[in-house]
Amino acid sequence: MSMEGAATLLFCLLFVHKSYAAELHTISDSSFLTDGDTLVSAAGIFELGFFMPGGPENRYLGIWYKNVSVRTVVWVANRDRSVPGASPLVLKIADQGILGLFNNSSMIWSSNTTTPVNVIAKLQDNGNLVVIDQDSGVIWQSFDYPTDTLLPGMKLGRDLLRGKEWHLSSWKSSQDPASGEWTWGVETHGYPESKLKQRGLVKFRDIPWVSDQGFTAIYTNDVIITDGEVSFGYKVIHSTVLTRTTLNSSGHIESLIWVEDIRDWQLLRSLPTGACDAYNICNAYGTCNINMNQQSCTCLDDKRFVPKNQTGWDVADWSDGCIRRTQLECKNGLDGFITYSNVKLPDTENTWFDISMSPDECYTKCLQNCTCMAYANPPDDSRSICLLWFSDLLDIQVLPEGSGGPDIFVRMASTELDSLVSQSIPEKKQGRSNIKITLPVIIPGVVLIVLITATWLFYAQRKWNHTKLTGEGEILNPSGSQEEDIEQPLFSFSTIANATNNFSPENKLGEGGFGPVYKGTLEEGQEIAVKRLSKNSSQGHDEFKNEVICISKLQHRNLVKILGCCIEGDEKLLIYEYMPNKSLDSFIFDETRSVLLDWTKRLNIIKGIARGLVYLHQDSRLRIIHRDLKASNILLDRDLNPKISDFGLARIFGGNETQANTERVVGTYGYMSPEYALDGLFSLKSDVFSFGVLVLEIVSGKKNRGFAPTKKESNFIGHVWSLYNEGRSMNLVDSSCVDTCHPLELIRSIKVGLLCVQYNAEDRPHMSSILLMLGGEGEPPEPQQPSFFMERQLHLAKFSSITYTESSMNDCTITEVDAR
Repeated sequence: MSMEGAATLLFCLLFVHKSYAAELHTISDSSFLTDGDTLVSAAGIFELGFFMPGGPENRYLGIWYKNVSVRTVVWVANRDRSVPGASPLVLKIADQGILGLFNNSSMIWSSNTTTPVNVIAKLQDNGNLVVIDQDSGVIWQSFDYPTDTLLPGMKLGRDLLRGKEWHLSSWKSSQDPASGEWTWGVETHGYPESKLKQRGLVKFRDIPWVSDQGFTAIYTNDVIITDGEVSFGYKVIHSTVLTRTTLNSSGHIESLIWVEDIRDWQLLRSLPTGACDAYNICNAYGTCNINMNQQSCTCLDDKRFVPKNQTGWDVADWSDGCIRRTQLECKNGLDGFITYSNVKLPDTENTWFDISMSPDECYTKCLQNCTCMAYANPPDDSRSICLLWFSDLLDIQVLPEGSGGPDIFVRMASTELDSLVSQSIPEKKQGRSNIKITLPVIIPGVVLIVLITATWLFYAQRKWNHTKLTGEGEILNPSGSQEEDIEQPLFSFSTIANATNNFSPENKLGEGGFGPVYKGTLEEGQEIAVKRLSKNSSQGHDEFKNEVICISKLQHRNLVKILGCCIEGDEKLLIYEYMPNKSLDSFIFDETRSVLLDWTKRLNIIKGIARGLVYLHQDSRLRIIHRDLKASNILLDRDLNPKISDFGLARIFGGNETQANTERVVGTYGYMSPEYALDGLFSLKSDVFSFGVLVLEIVSGKKNRGFAPTKKESNFIGHVWSLYNEGRSMNLVDSSCVDTCHPLELIRSIKVGLLCVQYNAEDRPHMSSILLMLGGEGEPPEPQQPSFFMERQLHLAKFSSITYTESSMNDCTITEVDAR
């Protein structure tokens, strides 16, 4: 056959294929999908093909219901890489067994599998597109890569063995299937629960998983909690019922069922349902209520809890939550529990759990651990669940009457309990359920005497240890007065040694001026970080004491939480909550990990640090200057929320004191304000300067120290100032987040950073104003000439009280402690 004849034959074949679109049941080496074709499941329930939402400009490969009159797309392959409407598309099995979507010779999307032969693709009747190797079975499935829809048989959660995570992400809009700003996934640190996030921030939390959730007349839940998998899904009871759960572009999770009689989808459930579903709106120990269509917060129990910030509470600012009227005593089992009924259980992210423990065992487990704040036994058809909380109770709701919510048992000091027997307290206003008091069984007389003796010995030892810690009770504060005992649990050295595998090198997380830091796991499963004072440390008794005193009196979501301490012989240990993502510098200064911080995450980190400093400077019980704010002292939790740490060098101010002078400079060069480094003057504005440097580092991904200046730029701050004056601030942004940044937010952040590093302390804004600026409230003023101070100037300064050596010019902390 001539060349012309072959070309004509090929054209005719293509014409025939275009004119008579096919319904395929498999894709293989010899059959492929082109424009107009669809891949149909065996029973004709689902089909896969090309669609154009909103118009012919862009095309996508997707799956939808075949016989539902309202086209409903449940999965999109190339959602973030559309194809222009006129471009030819083909879905085929390519080399090495890859299922690929091609535009001419360019691969738009693929299954990313590698099996050379015997591979086909099929669409199953549950809506799952699978790639099957005829020797080894399914090697890829679309159910492992959900888009915005959860179908029966799909899962949310994590496959810990294969390293897969299943979550939903919304469309950008109803006409644009690209990944939107909303995600619906599973938090598996602690007892699993589902969380709705907007740009990484939690906006709503569903109740902890139990197997009897859902509309049992239509479907049943499928909860899996094993060492290899933590997942949640559902199954329909009647196979003919079409149902789906979708995360829409407005941030609502909707469960729907197809009703043929009205030829439309009927809404079964929508979450969140109202203002009180907003995540943690009332903060610690607060609960949300709706009265006369108005949202309000109350403390969980106004007899035992009070607003932490009554002034803010009075003007509907509930962000500080509630605190206990009486702090816990943990007097060897004499604490008790208050029962709160019909509640949405608190956030379980920091819980310990067991799925085969009886209620009595759960009660005993919590009672015996002084750090256990509450326990619960949520009803479940297939398991006996025990949940223990080891931190403040967040995002609680008292549910409407008749909701059938579970009980939670909250630990209380013995003085907060009404009697030695269970009793009921009258029902409170605003629909709150009855409160019951539960106490241990009366102890036989002989055992009681033994316990009293043991308690006396324990507290005598604790008193002796505390005297050692504080120097006969004299805490170094501005007034020089005697303070109350430190409210922190004391751990035994053997407990911490066991938790850290005897301080094994494999458990070591890092080392600072204080000494090494180790990861540990307590007996009940709680993960901890342990700072162990090194015998050769340049820091010592004062820093240890300072850290315990400061943090024991501070509670804020953006401050690291101390769980206790240990003082035995020469050993001094501080025990903290464990931060799985370590410190901020391990992200922003690392080429590989920095890509994990897009602009939204970076801005959230900046705002979180600012909130923590506002608390330290003006909202906490003590006015505190941190004096060593830097990237390595910002820890990141599992969700990349920042927490300020390392208060060993912090200074407590009293009364209206806002500035002080020291003969010894402490801190880290590069983050120090010039008036502090050169003249020993420190104030709240010293922390503001450090914060400004930190903001510019987070934006740029560059260290302020070790920066190679040009002839016209003396250092890192000079470089930022030059770019700002030349209108080139966008050149500063870290390349790993260029594509995700919002220019106005970025410029505003750089401007705020430059305001913070101005030379004169009085020109720098207060942290409360900075937080408002970062939130977009008001236009920041133009910054003045910043301080170009660098450590080389210290060679010219005349200090009689500081020894300066070249070896201290690394990125560590100067640890000489000033007299206070």
